[in-house]
Amino acid sequence: MLEQDFIIELGTEELPPKVLRNLSTTFEQELTDLLKVYKLKFRSSKVFATPRRLAVLVQALVERQDDQINEKIGPSVDNALDQNGNPTPAAIGFAKSCGVRIDELKTVTNDNKTKLYFSVKTQGEETIQILPSLIKAAINKLPIPKKMRWGSSREGFIRPVHWVLALYGSNILDLEIFGVQSSNQTFGHRTHTKKAITITTPKEYEQTLEEVGYVIASFEKRCKKIKNLIEAEASKINAVGIISLDLLEEVTGLVEWPVALTGNFDEHFLKLPAQSLIISLQSHQKTFCCNDKKGNLLPVFIAISNLKSKNPEEVVRGNERVIRPRLADAEFFFNTDKKVRLDSRLEDLKTVIFQDKLGTLYNRSARIAQVSGLIATTLGAQSKAAFRAGLLSKCDLLSNMVGEFSDLQGIMGKYYAEQDCETPDVAIAIEEQYLPRFSGDKLPQTKLGCVVSIAEKIDTITGLFSIGQPPTGSKDPFALRRAAIGLLRIIIENDLDLDLRDCIEIAEKSLSKESDIDLTEVQRNEILEFLLDRLRAMYLADGITPEVFQSVLSIRPTKPADFDRRIKAVFDFSKMGESRALSDSNKRVLNILNKNSSTNERIIVNETLLVEGAERNLVHKLQKTGDIVKPMLLESNYLGVLHSLVMLRTDIDTFFEDVLVNCEDEAVQQNRIAILWKLRALFTTVADISQIHGN
Repeated sequence: MLEQDFIIELGTEELPPKVLRNLSTTFEQELTDLLKVYKLKFRSSKVFATPRRLAVLVQALVERQDDQINEKIGPSVDNALDQNGNPTPAAIGFAKSCGVRIDELKTVTNDNKTKLYFSVKTQGEETIQILPSLIKAAINKLPIPKKMRWGSSREGFIRPVHWVLALYGSNILDLEIFGVQSSNQTFGHRTHTKKAITITTPKEYEQTLEEVGYVIASFEKRCKKIKNLIEAEASKINAVGIISLDLLEEVTGLVEWPVALTGNFDEHFLKLPAQSLIISLQSHQKTFCCNDKKGNLLPVFIAISNLKSKNPEEVVRGNERVIRPRLADAEFFFNTDKKVRLDSRLEDLKTVIFQDKLGTLYNRSARIAQVSGLIATTLGAQSKAAFRAGLLSKCDLLSNMVGEFSDLQGIMGKYYAEQDCETPDVAIAIEEQYLPRFSGDKLPQTKLGCVVSIAEKIDTITGLFSIGQPPTGSKDPFALRRAAIGLLRIIIENDLDLDLRDCIEIAEKSLSKESDIDLTEVQRNEILEFLLDRLRAMYLADGITPEVFQSVLSIRPTKPADFDRRIKAVFDFSKMGESRALSDSNKRVLNILNKNSSTNERIIVNETLLVEGAERNLVHKLQKTGDIVKPMLLESNYLGVLHSLVMLRTDIDTFFEDVLVNCEDEAVQQNRIAILWKLRALFTTVADISQIHGN
């Protein structure tokens, strides 16, 4: 079947840069999914996204659907005719459903019976006829929270649409979207080119736009070029560019033809905290800062322009003129904030509502302080310092700097705490409470920072669950999933001896004291399940199999660091040949116990009722193995425990070969079941071994 390339491009007003990438990839996904639904085969697809366009190129798309043979099988021939050879109601009804006469039906053998049969061949539609409706359906599925309307049209889109390019091969699709008729023309850079650009075939789209239109249509290609431009500009002054991934993607969404320009700002601004300068320049001017080779901030910025100027020096001076008052504002805010002690803002926190049912920011700070102090005691850290850091943790939210740049929360708190002569540990903990800020971010580097960060996160999670606001589906307005993963990472990666149930209980006590809210047992379990479920997501992302995770989860360890050691041991063990045999033996034990569920698992083995040599030997080996693994369990040597359990394999096999568990003697039967309960208990000391290879 013949194949041709297909392209659809929507030309728009400037699209929001922060959603551009997601919008474009969703467009591609929806479009290709619909192609598959309509059974239109293609080789590959590629997405393009710039401030003024969304486009998808589909390569080697077939010219038409495959012909479909629709088959129907009806009643058996015996039931199709009566004794006189006349059609029965069943046969008449089947023929009617097929839209044919009875004599047009055929027969086929199915399930060893001869039955009435009908087939019809449906010719596949041409791709060029299907694409218009398919494109509209894909556009309607785009995640646009608030649509704009323009002109007299009642349809809406994220931004007004000015042109539509739609080609299948060299053929223009008959398509009208948002009142715009499709054509084979696109438009290039708003400044560098004014005339429409004709695209003859989809294949030439990207190259023509770049060579004629001054547009790098590929988001990834443009992003890579901007990164290279920043690095090249920084290298010219023997510096290192500070490249934030979020800013890089945002700038990529702002330009079609990136050009890097380097400018300077007054050196005296370097007296300000480096992060405040960086965030100010990133937030207001979308520019990149530079460090010297030693990591010190330089009075230099790199701006990405959207055009190649004939007078780039003037463009740089324009940026410098705008940046100067921005940094002067930051300097004023910083100096003003330093006149007020951090702890003097505590009283003002009482006037700011954190959440209607959870009280003010002061209530939240008090809760974090109490939780921090108790967790510090548990971990052997300085409880007074932890309490102090927790109490001051939210004071910088009322500062001018954080009011202007919310990303500086915690960072400015550290600087102001140092200014107020708080201890270094307290100052650093105030900053580290927010770590990790995003997936893959660094963790707190100090023990006190870990304590306050855990307290901040468990207070958030417990508080919001207590008032019935957990995450639902894809909605997580308070970022509780991120908080949970951060909390778990801190505990696991620092090997902290903390129990999640204890953390929840500590948070509940402070919640009850400060906000007069008590958790129900159901809510406590919901919080625990929520945290454990985040562990599932973390481990599956790291390549741990669902079966291994479930085997550990089933015994309910609630210490994340201990959970982690078990997971790693079981995962390593699962890759060994002996693991499957041990798992199968455990499944056999479990099956027998499930059939005898009325028997109490606490029943004690009576050695006087051991009749067969195989059962006496197994009981002896169970006792011996139990003694061997006991110190291993205390040392969390879980892989050693699993290797020790392997030694029981031969004895277990012999037991099942020589011993009849469900024998006629009731007392002996119950004793043998007690042996299996003892074996089962040993097999679940690390994880439920029966689950590590699935069912």
